Formats: sequence, C-alpha cells, structure tokens
Amino acid sequence: MPNSSLPAADPRAEIAELSTLRDVLRYAVSAFSAAGLHHGHGATTALDEAAFLILESLHLPIDDFNAFADARLTAREKAMLGERLALRIEKRIPAAYLTGRTYLHGLSFRSDARALVPRSFIADLLFSPLFDGSGGPAALIAEPEAVTRVLDLCTGGGSLAIIAAHVFPNAIVDAVELSEAAASLAAENIADYGLEDRVNLYRGDLFAPVGTAKYDLIITNPPYVDAQTMAMLPEEFRHEPEMALGSGEDGLDLVRRILKEAPAHLNRGAGLLCEIGLGREALEAAYPTTPFFWLDTEASEAEVFWLKDRFPR
Repeated sequence: MPNSSLPAADPRAEIAELSTLRDVLRYAVSAFSAAGLHHGHGATTALDEAAFLILESLHLPIDDFNAFADARLTAREKAMLGERLALRIEKRIPAAYLTGRTYLHGLSFRSDARALVPRSFIADLLFSPLFDGSGGPAALIAEPEAVTRVLDLCTGGGSLAIIAAHVFPNAIVDAVELSEAAASLAAENIADYGLEDRVNLYRGDLFAPVGTAKYDLIITNPPYVDAQTMAMLPEEFRHEPEMALGSGEDGLDLVRRILKEAPAHLNRGAGLLCEIGLGREALEAAYPTTPFFWLDTEASEAEVFWLKDRFPR
C-alpha cells in the first residue's frame, strides 16, 4: 500500500534540490515506495529499480552504484532524472521503457513498448549447468557445442534468441514472432550483436514460418496469462502489448498448440523448454499423463518445464 504520511510531490521540482546520485537514489526509493509502484520488469524492489533507472539514464555501469554514489549531478541531468522519475510514478511506465534498455545476464537489449520488457527464467536456465556444458551427467544438454539448430517461438524483442546464440556457439537460431512491431525490435537487437548470419528472424504464427524444419532445442516464453489475472494486472503491465501476455481463459491457449505441434519439429533426443508462469496446476490438470519436468531458478519455482519424447497425443 502507498505510504500517505507525506503529500505527493513532483520529482521534477524536488530533484533540483539534490546534489549527488546517492541523494537521488534515496529520494527515488522513498517516492517509489510512497507511490506503491509494482516492480516486475527486471527489478523486484524499489531500490533495485531506482538504482537501475538512475545509472542507465546516466549511461553508467548498472552493476556498481557505489562507484558513482557521491558524484554530483548537473542541472541537465537532474532535469532528465526528475522527468523520468515523474513518468515512472505518474504513468507507471516501466523503467526499461523509460531508459530504452534492459539487461539479462549482462547482455544489453533495446526495450520499448513494441514488445514485452525482456525477462524470462529461461535465460537463467540457459546460463545454468543444465545447459551451459558444466552440468555433467545431470545436464539436460551436456554439450552446447553439439547443438546446431535452435528455435525460439514468440521471440518478442529477440532476447532469448540472442542468448541462445551465445550459449550454443555452433547453432543457427530461428526466431519466430507474430507481431510486426515486436519483430522490428528483435531485428534491431539482433543487428546490435551482429548476429544476422546466425539468428534468422521470421514473422508468423508459431511453427508456420519454419515449414518442416527440425531442431535440437525449442525454447519458448509464450503468452500465458489467464483471463482473470489479465483483468487484475498492475498498471505497469498495461504498457506492454496485450497480445504478448494473455492466452485465453486458463492462459494455456498457445501452450496447447505448441505441445501439439512441437514433436514434428524436434530431432531425436531433442527437447522443449517452455515458460508458463504460475500455470503448473492448470497444465497438469489438462495433461495428467504427460511427464513435465519442472525446473527451478533462484527466483522461480516450477514456472518452466522441460519435455522430450513423451508429448501428449
């Protein structure tokens, strides 16, 4: 709940009274907390999001606030930060859209309202021992160098396709996106990394653009929000494309189609890595005999499944 002990103030004016980055960070955390903002686009706390917004806005490294904490701000910098803090509070615009950039595992991506703010537990998993070659017998993919074809369905701004190209150095990655706007953002991100020769971007509906192609790995972070949750989304999420979030009454419309069509596009021994948020109970109820293997990360529990061989019929 917002803290109403202080009257609402305009960051545009109050920032002018401050001196250092440390001052602005303290002010931003207080203002974010008082406004009751929702933090779900790469940051989980007011402190983390405020630090990111300040550092990225000033084109500073985002992983070490203390190195710049006592630096004094120019009048121009104060005005810019005041405007962005005000928009974050007044319009509930995610910080990644205000800065135009966000990060996953140290990789930088353009971010704007053409696609979801990049965030996925699949990124955490791809950089984990399950896939990065360090996991030994327990790994789901023991030799990343042996992976030669990867498909990223619902690629959005292209972040997972780009990460896959880094994790699997010998792979050609096909990235599929239905939205023309999101695909245009993905193309920019792919070009930023000079991966046009390894990441093929297709516009279309799920598997349709890739024909009969088969893959060593399919990854997908499809729309999976159910209708009830869509009706209750915090304002921050309403700045994102609705088609990239909602997927029918139970959130599984796209997942059902992927499960049905994926086997025809998997090489022998290959698997599907799919993020579905909090839909485990609904998915297992819909497919009671399918052996979904649920994967956890430091920040999630059973929001991503791995499936190979025994797909539902």
